[in-house]
Amino acid sequence: MDIKLDPSRDDLPLMANTSHILVKHYVLDLDVDFESQIIEGTIVLFFESGNRFEKQRGSTEETCRSESNEACRFRTPEPCHSPVTDTRTFSSKTGYNDFANCGRGEKDTSSKDGNHGNPEQASGISSAKYRCDTGSHGSEDFLLVLDCCDLSVLKVEEVDVAAVPGIEKFTRSPRLTVVSEELRNQIVHELVTLPAARWREQLDYYAGCSQAPGCGELLFDTDTWSLQIRKTGAQTATDFPHAIRIWYSTKPQGRSVTWTSDQSGRPCVYTMGSPINNRALFPCQEPPVAMSTWQATVRAAASFVVLMSGENSAKPTQLREGYASWHYYVTMPMPASTFTVAVGSWTEMKPETCLSEDLAAERSLSPSEADFRYVGICGHTEYPCRFQNPSATTQEIIPHRVFAPVCLRGACQETLLQLVPPCLSAAHSVLGTHPFSRLDILIVPANFPSLGMASPHIIFLSQSILTGANHLCGTRLCHEIAHAWFGLAIGARDWTEEWLSEGFATHLEDVFWAEAQQLAPHEAQERQELKACLRWCRLQDEVRNSPEEMQVLRPNKEKTGHVSDSGSSVIKHGLNPEKVFMQVHYLKGYFLLRFLAQRLGDDTYFAFLRKFVHTFHGQLILSQDFLQMLLENIPEEKRLELSVENIFRDWLESSGIPQPLQRERQAGAECGLALQVSAEVEKWIRVNRRPRKRKRREAEEVFEKVRHRWCELIVKHKYTKAYKDVERFLQEDQMRLGRESPTTWDSLVSTCTSRAPVASVLPARTCLTVHGGRRSPSWEPAGSRRPWACTSTGS
Repeated sequence: MDIKLDPSRDDLPLMANTSHILVKHYVLDLDVDFESQIIEGTIVLFFESGNRFEKQRGSTEETCRSESNEACRFRTPEPCHSPVTDTRTFSSKTGYNDFANCGRGEKDTSSKDGNHGNPEQASGISSAKYRCDTGSHGSEDFLLVLDCCDLSVLKVEEVDVAAVPGIEKFTRSPRLTVVSEELRNQIVHELVTLPAARWREQLDYYAGCSQAPGCGELLFDTDTWSLQIRKTGAQTATDFPHAIRIWYSTKPQGRSVTWTSDQSGRPCVYTMGSPINNRALFPCQEPPVAMSTWQATVRAAASFVVLMSGENSAKPTQLREGYASWHYYVTMPMPASTFTVAVGSWTEMKPETCLSEDLAAERSLSPSEADFRYVGICGHTEYPCRFQNPSATTQEIIPHRVFAPVCLRGACQETLLQLVPPCLSAAHSVLGTHPFSRLDILIVPANFPSLGMASPHIIFLSQSILTGANHLCGTRLCHEIAHAWFGLAIGARDWTEEWLSEGFATHLEDVFWAEAQQLAPHEAQERQELKACLRWCRLQDEVRNSPEEMQVLRPNKEKTGHVSDSGSSVIKHGLNPEKVFMQVHYLKGYFLLRFLAQRLGDDTYFAFLRKFVHTFHGQLILSQDFLQMLLENIPEEKRLELSVENIFRDWLESSGIPQPLQRERQAGAECGLALQVSAEVEKWIRVNRRPRKRKRREAEEVFEKVRHRWCELIVKHKYTKAYKDVERFLQEDQMRLGRESPTTWDSLVSTCTSRAPVASVLPARTCLTVHGGRRSPSWEPAGSRRPWACTSTGS
């Protein structure tokens, strides 16, 4: 690779060489073992080669020459015993496991760190030595690089797609007599480029190909952040096999999933919005430009429910006694970082009484109401798009399910269930067509480090939102629903531009929630102004107490969106442990959009936003894409010196409080509701200033009622014997602590992550980190992750 990573910094590397070759589809076939806390199985990747790789060969050769002539340390494959199979010998009734199980008995011979005996742990991104001539094949081979971390890779092989019955329809020959590499790649090319109308047939052939036998093992090696694969003699991406199968297993300490217990004490595992996204769940291409579809079969004990990012509401298929499988698929290309799975003893929550028909029914819009439903060709790559489906565009409330541990049934029925339909309907009334056909909502375990996270077709919510009145639950739900449009259907091409996901979701949550409550315009405005006052205070605190370089919404400036020749890149501050607590991208993004809406007027702004969604759904964007289209679509008299350059300078590329916002807050008068709240706050400040006697509390009472204070004292005084108490509290009660005392929480965790004695004792997953991807979860009510932007990518 052509990027160096300084191990002393906190940047996140994206290793995949996406400029050369792109994954178009994944087929996962996995088993979940709670006893060993391992997920194992196979993943089949279908590729489409790009045009840039051949012209980059010169620079790659130059890189090789700059290295020593040390031979590549690839793991040598065993002789392949899978001959090319005639289509007549391949049964279409072959079970999904018939091929997957042939390697189950293999032992993982890799070293503990997954480097297969390579003594050099990669401290940088450079893998150029693996591209060099091994001395056995005479010239340089093409190297496929995948993002991979904390995985045990057992075997990599080429898939004989020509062995699938009926596959000859994708070739120019009625019978496949001579099967070559070129022919197999031609079959894959025809398969991945099938028209969207044939998506069911396409999925069936993907499944058939994923079950086909192997036709030769491939050389591979791993380092800290990547899996590198090559085939001897394949010198370009065009020559490289376009369908490969990887046999692998996760590790219990892998950072992409969390093994824990739910609120009822039952075991579960789920993707929790890790800063490294899904690379410790399956080998993949992490850069957002690698948009792909997927289908997955997951097997687990029959007592468990498998939820996943998928267009279908999967039902279990009973297998051998005590086991079941679940199958999901996605036909809308998405970054691999947005893939989400949760396996546990979840119970579907249903309302005790049916909702009113006028709210739950799907209502078609009359032509006069459909002014924002633009007709035309979509700008994304072809897939079965809901924006082109007349019945989908008028669907106010998409099918949805709510899951939670059985002990939370009462809280879900009292709070969450009744809010989902009006919030979905409100989102549709503001932005139009729902990008996704259905939605699952899961109340995740108590150790979930945020209030919510959005992924395609599924939202994770913290149990914390179920307490108190409907306001916290409603606003959080609206925030995550907003990510369906901003963060998922429309993603950031550069993950450092998180505001394109979180700023929009924060701004829209107020609009959706007001619409869901059917508030009068003046009441909605007062409540939104009160929220603005609270966010203004929070932003001021954030700016005073965070590094200036992390307050910039567009840190790469004119280099935003740039990648290396191979397609690899680095996400600035992607692994910084402080970032999980920062709200700058939520708050400054929110205030920028609020500023633009006020300048244009709500009617003009939201009419434009609907047009923007229709234009860019299914695509990746940069800040200038949004701002340029906005300025092009507003009247000249409303621009008032607005320009992309000025917005970059004042809002996106500077630290601190943006000057336009500073002037607005100084000149603006608070609304009536905000004045009432301010008066109440002042009253209690005066009360607290009165001298009063304090009773001494016994140590036992302190430990029982103020656990977070005890943890503060442990860290402050370096009381190493009690570090386990801090670790347990951070893992089990994160949201409760953040809700009770954000200041205490910030100081506690910042101390934990900065003091060597504590950091050396607590595990890495205890000191939470987050990056700018779609999958970074939100910490407090103002934001979530999401997805591409952590998503999720989110929320």
